[in-house]
Amino acid sequence: MSYTTTIDEAAAALGRFDAIIDVRSPAEFAEDHMPGAVNWPVLSNQERHDVGLLYATSPFDARKLGAALVARNIARHIETSAAGLPKTWRPLVYCWRGGQRSGAMHWFLGQIGFRSRQLVGGYKAYRARVREDLDSLPARLPWQVLCGRTGSGKTRLLQALAAEGAQVLDLEALASHRGSVLGALPGAPQPTQKRFDSALWAALRGLDATRPVFVESESRKIGRIALPEPLLVALRGSRCIWITMPDEARVRLLLEDYGHFDADPEGFCSALDGLVELRGRARVEAWQALARAGDWAGVFGELMREHYDPGYERSLRRHFPNLAQALMLPVAEADAATLRTAARTLLDAGRSAS
Repeated sequence: MSYTTTIDEAAAALGRFDAIIDVRSPAEFAEDHMPGAVNWPVLSNQERHDVGLLYATSPFDARKLGAALVARNIARHIETSAAGLPKTWRPLVYCWRGGQRSGAMHWFLGQIGFRSRQLVGGYKAYRARVREDLDSLPARLPWQVLCGRTGSGKTRLLQALAAEGAQVLDLEALASHRGSVLGALPGAPQPTQKRFDSALWAALRGLDATRPVFVESESRKIGRIALPEPLLVALRGSRCIWITMPDEARVRLLLEDYGHFDADPEGFCSALDGLVELRGRARVEAWQALARAGDWAGVFGELMREHYDPGYERSLRRHFPNLAQALMLPVAEADAATLRTAARTLLDAGRSAS
């Protein structure tokens, strides 16, 4: 008996497997993998390279070398990672195409007596399923799009809504970026595009289409991560909520969110170089001078008024046709208590409308 599983069967039952075992090399795994998967490589990065190089001149010798390496590596995983597992353990095993690498691991696990399943088509089939679902899932969900000027607390309101039990999709958290020229998060590099797609796929699959889903308005790219076009289309045709906050409160929020630049003013100035083409060298140098002088409130205030607000509102009105009918939500401050009240107000308004 082969004990194979198709991607459709696996996608419907991911939570029923005791483990998802990705046997590809660490480099392949790092680029992207199935949600929740752990890496039991049957070839290291170097071993995979060496076998591939040999295959170009002698497929037979390459298979012989590969078989020896795979057997040794599988033995090590069984002696370590599988040592304390019960006979009833049920893993899903996959490699690139569901071929020799996963086949070898699946065979060994089955011979031991584990209830192993091999994914037909491997990661390639999974990736195709992700692309298909990212094309279709966004249109099925009832989006509520939070709009507002930079520093108006959209992300914090999203978090407050989640704390109140609402469904949210935090795209900036998935992309590890705040979405602006200054948006890189310290110590948190962005995922690969494929890794983001997988995280988004998992998030969308977990949403209930009978309940509203709150999300921030976003442009086509968050840092270097591109949003799927079907998601953009769905968001831009959805209901909008316009958040307003006094400028002084917005500056205070930005000072908190970008406080890491206090210790790295040159990093801040370097990021601002990306605005030269849009705003001109003289204006950018003036902002950089304020930052180097430690006048963070001054520089954030000017960036809001002269760069972010005009550009954001032009883009928003061009891409979100429902903005004219947006629900207005005034928020006085970005502290936790005020945002909790705003979240409850928004949820009460939604319940009343339904």
